Amino acid sequence: MIACLLLAAATLAAPPLAEIPAGRLVDLSYPFDAQTIYWPTAKPFRLTDDFRGKTAEGYFYASNSLCASEHGGTHIDAPFHFSEKGWTTERIPLRSLIAPAVVIDVRVACARDPDHAIGAEEIKAFETARGPIPEGAVAILWTGWGERWPDKKRYLGDDTPGDASHLHFPGLSAEAARYLAGTRHVAGVGIDTASIDPGRSRDFAAHQALAAANVYNLENLADVGKLPPTGATLISLPMKIAGGSGGPVRVVAILP
Repeated sequence: MIACLLLAAATLAAPPLAEIPAGRLVDLSYPFDAQTIYWPTAKPFRLTDDFRGKTAEGYFYASNSLCASEHGGTHIDAPFHFSEKGWTTERIPLRSLIAPAVVIDVRVACARDPDHAIGAEEIKAFETARGPIPEGAVAILWTGWGERWPDKKRYLGDDTPGDASHLHFPGLSAEAARYLAGTRHVAGVGIDTASIDPGRSRDFAAHQALAAANVYNLENLADVGKLPPTGATLISLPMKIAGGSGGPVRVVAILP
């Protein structure tokens, strides 16, 4: 009887993934290829053919080698990226990587000012309209910058190789980062730009505030506009890099 009850409870808890219609799945990740945008000082993605073709035995075989910085394309910033005591990539709890998604539309303010730093008042205004951001959620900032991908100059504000001193794109203020981490206790913060901090930042104060609270970042998110303000579930699974400060991540949302 107990076994039957446990099986029934498990069946009611969550439907099998196979029963989720394809239309309810949204891929928020860009592919990694020659066009993938990286930080100007980072090594870009490189895929090298080790072998591709017919073997001596007559069957087809392909294998590649890949090389890239941890921080480029759709990727995760582990807290260790800006906190010496923060979680490294492999230590981020799985429960934190599967979480409710809250999408905050800040496109109007960002369109007016490409250097806009999203403030705590903007977050609170969203909550007034939609309700408090739940603890353990991922707060996603929809700036509209994803529409510029993969045009590197429009997306970053500058495309000078090896120079990150002239970047222009919106991001999160330190005040808002502290509010999300310290008051709302989010698991992560996502954005459709190259960095949680605005491009003009020199001290990366939002990164520091979030990392100090073991909050991870998801950067260069794609198709954020396909998500509702609330109700979606986010699954963000990075490469399990031991000691990593981040890494490529496949981010998928399940729509309500």
